[in-house]
Amino acid sequence: MHYASNYEAYGIDFNNSMVEIAKKNLSRKGVKATLQQVNVEELPFPDNYFDTIINTMAFTGYPNGKQAMSEFYRVLKDSGKLLIVDFDYPSNRNRFGYWLTKLMESAGDTIRDIPKILQAFPFEYTEEEIGGFGSVHLYVARKLTNAKTEEMQTLK
Repeated sequence: MHYASNYEAYGIDFNNSMVEIAKKNLSRKGVKATLQQVNVEELPFPDNYFDTIINTMAFTGYPNGKQAMSEFYRVLKDSGKLLIVDFDYPSNRNRFGYWLTKLMESAGDTIRDIPKILQAFPFEYTEEEIGGFGSVHLYVARKLTNAKTEEMQTLK
């Protein structure tokens, strides 16, 4: 709601019922956004289309995380930002955060090594534990331009 009231916004969900609920909520607030039922592994947008992609509490639900990341990378403009908020194990393995992550896993989420997936693509990223006793992580990635990618490969 916040983004759609301030920016040109697009929203997707695999579940059409969730799309309809979101449309009703936006309509009630008089906010406009383009919402559609879409499979994240086959995004219907052209290459280099978005300045920013925000993915909240959904990445662990995708059947193929690497394919979803490939699509994010494809539709993101050079130097564009990808923000992912999702579950992962806390770095200090504290009991409460670990338990919350295990609970999400038992509910059907696939806990992935998101940094490893990000590293398979030309992204620079940061990771921060932001909640749930360290079980909720924020990843902020920036798509590297071709020149920056070549420079980093030369340094390796």
